[in-house]
Amino acid sequence: MSGEITSALQLVREGKKGANDILYAAVYSELRELAQRFMAGERRNHTLQPTALVNEVWIRLSDNCFENRAHFFGTAARAMRQVLVEHARRKKAEKRNSGIRPDPLAEIGDVADQSGLSAEQVLQLDEALSHLAKTDPRAAKVTELRFFAGLTMDEIRIVLGRGKTTIEDDWRTARAFLRTFLDEGVA
Repeated sequence: MSGEITSALQLVREGKKGANDILYAAVYSELRELAQRFMAGERRNHTLQPTALVNEVWIRLSDNCFENRAHFFGTAARAMRQVLVEHARRKKAEKRNSGIRPDPLAEIGDVADQSGLSAEQVLQLDEALSHLAKTDPRAAKVTELRFFAGLTMDEIRIVLGRGKTTIEDDWRTARAFLRTFLDEGVA
């Protein structure tokens, strides 16, 4: 699968006719799997379905040229995060004045399980990541890939081209920052 994606990205960079279709076919199943994880905790008749999430992400990605697989999936993770945050903001706006207060994101665990987060928690996580990116962009990127792309630590290491210890340090730093930010509402 990795070689197929790399080849498709090369075709896109070369401007070959039909290259975007080839790339879409190569990445669709991975993007759909990520979207399904994100949507697993949502109700069946949710307005944003995994296919719609993948399609929205693809629309945002299709006019771009990517240097490599890592660049593509890093950009895809950011786009998926943006779509989910925009959707969460719309949901929050609809519920405004309803008197329902969502549970705060109490703890960031070792395993990324973004699918169980409420709209409010997605917004809190997005705000926290934006603050973290100002002081430690690499730790923010590790967290974004962990939560919004659902990558394992080894996959993140490969995507970012960093050592295991560096990625683990970044993850520890990010978790500590997120706990503080989300518990206190400050960086």
